[in-house]
Amino acid sequence: MFNFIPQHTIDFEQLWALISSRNRWFISIRYVVAGAVAVFALVMQYVFKIGFEQEQIWAMAIISVSLFFVNILYGYIDAKGFIKNEVSKFNPLHFAFNQIVLDLLAIALLSYYSGGIESPFYFFFVFHMIIGSMILPGTVVYTLSGVSVLYIGVVSVLELYGIIEHHSFGNLLTAPLYNNIQYIIVFVTAYGIMIFVSVFLANNITSAHYRRSQELKMTLDKLSQAEKMKMKYTMGVVHEIKTPIVAVQSNIDIILQGYAGEIPKTVKDRISRARARSEEAIHIINDVLNISKLKLLENVNKDDVDLAELITGMYKKRGVQAKTSGVELKLTDKRNEPKPVKVDRGLFELALSNIIGNAIKYNTHNGIVESIIEERDGDTFITIADNGIGIPDEDKNKMFKEFYRSTNAKQKGVEGTGLGLSVVKEIIEHHGGDIWFKSPSRLQSDGRRGTEFTILISCDDC
Repeated sequence: MFNFIPQHTIDFEQLWALISSRNRWFISIRYVVAGAVAVFALVMQYVFKIGFEQEQIWAMAIISVSLFFVNILYGYIDAKGFIKNEVSKFNPLHFAFNQIVLDLLAIALLSYYSGGIESPFYFFFVFHMIIGSMILPGTVVYTLSGVSVLYIGVVSVLELYGIIEHHSFGNLLTAPLYNNIQYIIVFVTAYGIMIFVSVFLANNITSAHYRRSQELKMTLDKLSQAEKMKMKYTMGVVHEIKTPIVAVQSNIDIILQGYAGEIPKTVKDRISRARARSEEAIHIINDVLNISKLKLLENVNKDDVDLAELITGMYKKRGVQAKTSGVELKLTDKRNEPKPVKVDRGLFELALSNIIGNAIKYNTHNGIVESIIEERDGDTFITIADNGIGIPDEDKNKMFKEFYRSTNAKQKGVEGTGLGLSVVKEIIEHHGGDIWFKSPSRLQSDGRRGTEFTILISCDDC
């Protein structure tokens, strides 16, 4: 099997996809060409009264019908998976070469039966060689171009000396040209120069473009690897920072629980504040770790997950935080027949934890956080609403950006990185879903705007 793989090929997947799309384009356009040949013959014969011989009409009809049925075969081969994306097997490049050779044969026969060297169809060789230059290696295209020039020259000489029959282009020409040796020499020379220059330009431009695209792919791969290394380094450093903070928390807990002896109330208050600040630091570190893990994520492992059970679990984990903040947690499942959805449990738990955690953190005493699960048109919707401080209008377009925090959240003095919502959005989009919010929410009350997030899980993932 001939190897038609271009030099500098790095991304074979991209190569196969590109050539496969062009092969399908060949198949589609060939139906048009098959019909056009038949229409051309009929229009020339019966509208313009060109005077083709009966043999010429039959030849054009046979060429047209043959192209049509061979094209059906090509479509079948393409659809049934006979073409393999492997270098050593019959791959898209071999399929393209096969189609181009067939088209050149059709052009050769059509040109012969429509006037030989007097036929305008010879110029379709040039058109096809330019297309070939965009797909096949230069040596192959130059070889095919040379064969076409040789074919024109040999057929013209054979017609000149009466070895094969000449079919004129009807009564279009007042005087024949096929028997003029000077015309033959000029025509074949001009045609040869035209086709080789065209192939040279097309092949060089295409090769340069292909090289650049492959170099770009290689550069992007290197950048991706560098990004992954950076993320792994960040995770390692941040995790090391987390360890001593957790140790500090443990010692603070020992002091607050009285194991180190009685401490004055004022000191206890300050230590409690330090404990709360260390907890915020842990949350910030976890945000950085989560976004780093997500950037390294390549696959989403979906399993059947009970959303009501997942949210209930989130509420239990956030119970102490909610009780301390004086926030009531509610869950309403409006689905008639609750059924599992296909999501990555770990990632979705992280997303819901971020939204519910923010709803509690940026709420006020006697606040409410309510989660509603419902189904519409086969899609699943999760709405998480609160009656907290809400999001100012001027901040709404920026809330999903990394490291961005709303102005009123900063004013409240709650620590954070601004990474949470960007992580949530990326997780939902990894699942093919969508997320949006509005503020004020439906729970707004007593001047508290509140925020309401809605997550869409497409029915394809249910």
